[in-house]
Amino acid sequence: MTANRIALVTGASRGLGRSAALALAARGVRVVATYRGDATGAEETAQQVQAAGGTAALVRLDISDVSSFGAFTSELGDLLEGGGFASRHRGQQRGVGVFGPLEAVTADDFDAVFGTNVRGTFFLIQTLVPLLAQGARIINVSSSLTRHTSPATSVYSASKAAVEALSRTLAAELGPRDIRVNSIAPGPTATDFNGGAMRDDAEMRQGLAGRTALGRVGEPEEIGDAIATLASEGLRWMTAQRIEVSGGALL
Repeated sequence: MTANRIALVTGASRGLGRSAALALAARGVRVVATYRGDATGAEETAQQVQAAGGTAALVRLDISDVSSFGAFTSELGDLLEGGGFASRHRGQQRGVGVFGPLEAVTADDFDAVFGTNVRGTFFLIQTLVPLLAQGARIINVSSSLTRHTSPATSVYSASKAAVEALSRTLAAELGPRDIRVNSIAPGPTATDFNGGAMRDDAEMRQGLAGRTALGRVGEPEEIGDAIATLASEGLRWMTAQRIEVSGGALL
């Protein structure tokens, strides 16, 4: 069922992107892992995929640079054609966050967040849709911060709310092509995102654990498993949905 499928996982050099790549590969999906600048991290991801018996190829991609998408797509097309793959899944993992109070956020900060999380996501999907086979999945990564509020997260939260709206709209637009579009909304997760605050700050983790139904913050592997499950045939009847994976955080 999965031997002829490939997943493009963005931001796969670390964190949730790496976890998604490993989870998909564990299910027999061939992975194209993209990275922006951390080639060493991307190589580590590929090595972990291969050590687990999977297949991974690496391609550099800066989602904030829309002008590079044409060259990226050409390189990706050559890779897929050379490997004889049919592109069936696409996971959109890469995101950027700027956190600060209203008065501290600059126009450049705002543009950097929306340029990657919204503009980059939109135009990368637009560029890649011609490569997607019937039955493909597009999985965008949102955040539990679109449901609950927290100080100093306004720009990031707004960008992820836009990703959710984009996902629902594209689900309707691409449905006639049998392409499903959903979003995954992770809760607090112990990754290196935002300087590794959630991973490294025990006091922060403890505080959030006390406000989470399952009593702890998430691990990146749990988000990767959710993404891989959403990409599976078992959830082929699901589209236009926001799936929160937060352990019941901040209910």
